[in-house]
Amino acid sequence: MAKNQRYTNALHISVTAPRDIASGDPVRVGNICGVAQIAAKSGEKVTIWLDGSWDLTVTGALATEGLPVYITAAGALNTTATGNYLFGIALGTKTAAAGPVEVAPIGYTTQTAVGA
Repeated sequence: MAKNQRYTNALHISVTAPRDIASGDPVRVGNICGVAQIAAKSGEKVTIWLDGSWDLTVTGALATEGLPVYITAAGALNTTATGNYLFGIALGTKTAAAGPVEVAPIGYTTQTAVGA
């Protein structure tokens, strides 16, 4: 049996925080998107979950379930594709004001900034 395995499913992983992170913050590191389980300072290791769904603050209207949610370089979530990265999928609806909505992060992906 292999003894070099680190994670069974790699859905709850540790990455280097790209900025100061609070527990519950959305996090994007390269092509990995998830939600922080612990707080960490920039450059420290932070545990993120790539699965599940989370109530997260998103700016912009979501008229129907299943619409994409994007993350900015600063870690804010919104509905604007241009210049941002796909973070996850909305599992609810909301008005244009910044507010909570259930979001499922996409986990691992290969992407570049949309429209950049």
